[in-house]
Amino acid sequence: MRLDAGEAEQTLGYKLRLAQILAFRGFEQRLTDYGRAPRYLGLLSVIRAHPGQPQSRIAEAVALPRSSFVTILDQLSAEGLIERRPSKYDRRANGLWLTPQGEDVVGRLMQEAQRYEAEMTRDMSPEEIASGLRVLQKLIDNLS
Repeated sequence: MRLDAGEAEQTLGYKLRLAQILAFRGFEQRLTDYGRAPRYLGLLSVIRAHPGQPQSRIAEAVALPRSSFVTILDQLSAEGLIERRPSKYDRRANGLWLTPQGEDVVGRLMQEAQRYEAEMTRDMSPEEIASGLRVLQKLIDNLS
């Protein structure tokens, strides 16, 4: 028998966090050969979509505090996935780019993410998926 969380079961915050933990765990467990990359696929995807943006803008985009963000960047840089260079947008800041290895890894991980997404949403209609994405975006907008 599954233990429930009582009245928390009726809150979006609890359900969202539980879904995030389960989704993250399942995705990361199937991709053990990629170092930290699966854990930071969202971050790497933002860098891929916006190469050269200053570190501070990327940190804002993924809602990470600067204190932990620098450590994560150091790790991803050590794994050869990203590089810091002077920003073309702000000469006082470093911009972030994926390395060729980073581009390759993110491309392969995105393919895996799409397969995993199909598994997670297998009993959902396209309308339900679209509705879920709209609701999540509203939550994100409200919290930003």
